[in-house]
Amino acid sequence: MDNIDNMTIHLQDEKGNDVEYEVLFTFDSPETNKSYIAYTDNSKDETGSTRVYASIYTPNQEPMQLEAIETDQEWAMVQSVLNKVQSAVTEGENK
Repeated sequence: MDNIDNMTIHLQDEKGNDVEYEVLFTFDSPETNKSYIAYTDNSKDETGSTRVYASIYTPNQEPMQLEAIETDQEWAMVQSVLNKVQSAVTEGENK
């Protein structure tokens, strides 16, 4: 995996293909003492929503490596942040 470069990262999919993802944002959680990254390949799911992914990462790690979010508690926290960001974006678009 490459480092964040121009707000994109490159990951290999399950078939070994290089896929470019747009980094949406990163954030730190004082609750877990971890850093998280939210990113998308701008593909759509079956409902037409843009797919968004999140992982744990270590800032300034060379090379950057993503770790899976494994606990329900962490996923709930990440989902809460994603919902807040989505609300802020939607509110900004409606002004």
